[in-house]
Amino acid sequence: MTITPKFLARATSLIVLAAASGLLLGAQQTSVTVEGYVLDSACAFTKNLEKPISRDCALACAKNGSQLVILTSDGKIYWPIDEKTPAEGQNARLAEFAGGRVKATGKLYERGGSHALVIERIAALPAKK
Repeated sequence: MTITPKFLARATSLIVLAAASGLLLGAQQTSVTVEGYVLDSACAFTKNLEKPISRDCALACAKNGSQLVILTSDGKIYWPIDEKTPAEGQNARLAEFAGGRVKATGKLYERGGSHALVIERIAALPAKK
């Protein structure tokens, strides 16, 4: 078989297309469900909390610009994100759950040890005793 420039160009195009498709598909994750407390990100890191101090505290921090996050019992922090461009902050959506436990289902994105969640469904859970 003789490898012609035309054959080489087509083969290269197919390889590039396959690689690009793999990268795009790799970025999309399957749907996951997480359970945890909604609190502001600053307290989650600086105070090393296992649960929010109070609903009012979480809302006050969020009002001042701190991102609300979901902290699971194993210590993982999930950053709620928007998948649209331009993206919108998710604090308004999470405010009703601030200081409480939730069950959230959505698309998980991971990068550099961080966990981001595009929330599809979210519901309040009773507090753990």
